[in-house]
Amino acid sequence: MTEILILYYSRFGATARMANLIARGVEEVEGAKARIRTVPAVSAVSEAIAPPVPSSGPPYAELEDLEQCDGLILGSPTRFGNMAAPLRYFLDGTSPLWLTGALSGKPAAVFTSTGTMHGGQESTLLTMMLPLLHHGMLLTGIPYTEPALHTTATGGSPYGATHVAGPNNDRPISEDERTLCLALGRRVARLAKQLKAGRA
Repeated sequence: MTEILILYYSRFGATARMANLIARGVEEVEGAKARIRTVPAVSAVSEAIAPPVPSSGPPYAELEDLEQCDGLILGSPTRFGNMAAPLRYFLDGTSPLWLTGALSGKPAAVFTSTGTMHGGQESTLLTMMLPLLHHGMLLTGIPYTEPALHTTATGGSPYGATHVAGPNNDRPISEDERTLCLALGRRVARLAKQLKAGRA
């Protein structure tokens, strides 16, 4: 079984909904399975720690999740054109995997959600790619062979899946955004299967 890790942080739920759609896309590929993980919020109080198990939703990610996956899809809301601090904090702790090359040669992709149409989606996606490049991962986006990239009037980018959640985070995922989330999941799963077969 080819396992794709979908690792995300979500504050108001939009990024989490995208993660679930991407997971469905992964599992549309025969022989592929999605593992969904999140990260805890970063506290302004340095002594505060999150409980070891979240009260709801997927479990918190551990380094073993990254080590064991065959591919990674990373998601975050935009924060001034960059990924959110909790996800960045988690990635900053992945040096042991970098030292061993545990992620090198695995496919990776990114996704994001923001409140406004021009809220920094593409710069967030691009900056999320930087630590993945340092890990030696093989980055993929969404090609223009996906018709929804030509028609979307909401989210969607060749750099990865995006969603415009609206200023009150209440805008539903559009049909084009949904289509592109599924496409991204399928694409990474197919690439991971091909690469895994080549290593066997």
